[in-house]
Amino acid sequence: MFMRTAATFAAVVATSSILSTAAFAQQDETAAHGQVDLGKTTFAQKCSHCHGPNMVNSGTVTPDLRRFPDDQPRFVTTVKQGKNGRMPPWGDILSDDEITALWAYVSSRRAQ
Repeated sequence: MFMRTAATFAAVVATSSILSTAAFAQQDETAAHGQVDLGKTTFAQKCSHCHGPNMVNSGTVTPDLRRFPDDQPRFVTTVKQGKNGRMPPWGDILSDDEITALWAYVSSRRAQ
């Protein structure tokens, strides 16, 4: 009887662990989608006038952001400090959370 109860308890614990892990994974995915959505909104409001609504603005000096390298520190530095006198610095305008969300959005649109 004790062995059956112990085995049942172990099965319940294992099942609970699996369900908890799945719930945390779903929360992480939901949070990531929230970041991308915030980044998309911020991009539309602050960036699209130069970088274009689809991250590429032909006929200007702005790069195709869909091809931006997988280099978050470089992205953050560029957004905060500007670039080559052509891109203005946004560090005093955008919060760190907004810049992180922008990175999530740009990363989600990266050309494969």
